[in-house]
Amino acid sequence: PDHPSTATSLNNLAELYRSMGRYSEVEPLYARALAIREAQLGPDHPSTATSLNNLAELYRSMGRYREAEPLYARALAIREAQLGPDHPSTAGSFNNMAMFYYALERYAEAANFGTKALEVFLKKLGEEHPSTQTVLENLVAILGKVIETNQTDQLADHPLIQVLLRELQ
Repeated sequence: PDHPSTATSLNNLAELYRSMGRYSEVEPLYARALAIREAQLGPDHPSTATSLNNLAELYRSMGRYREAEPLYARALAIREAQLGPDHPSTAGSFNNMAMFYYALERYAEAANFGTKALEVFLKKLGEEHPSTQTVLENLVAILGKVIETNQTDQLADHPLIQVLLRELQ
C-alpha cells in the first residue's frame, strides 16, 4: 500500500476520475499518492513534485486558488533544484504557474512565467514540438490580456516578450 508504484496507480486513477468530472473522488487519491511519494521518495523528489502539481491543478480547476498556489510553488522549486531550470519538466511548472496567474488575472506575472516556459521548450524541444506550440499559444493569450489591461510596463524586458508584443500590437 505504500510502494511508489501504488502512488502511480492512485495518480492514474485520479486522472481518470478527473477527466470524468468525479472531483470528490479525485482529491483523496491525489493526496494519498502525494503522501506515499513524500514518505517513500522524499519531499524533494521529482515524483513528489508531480503529485504536488497534480493536486494544485485540481485545486485550480475547482477555484481553490489559495490551496493551489503553494503546491505549484513547491513543485516548481523541487523541479528547479532537482532537474535544473532548463529541464522540460521545470518548463512545465513555469507554464503551470503562468496559467495559474492567468486564472487570477495577474497577467504580467503570468507572462513572465510563460516566457520562461517557452524559452526552455524552444531550446530543448524545438519550435514545432506540440508542447512548445501549446506554451506559445498560452503566452500569446496572456500577452493579449496584458495589452488589454495596460500592464505592459510590468513585463520583464525579455527579447521574446518584446517580439511577441510587437506582433500582437
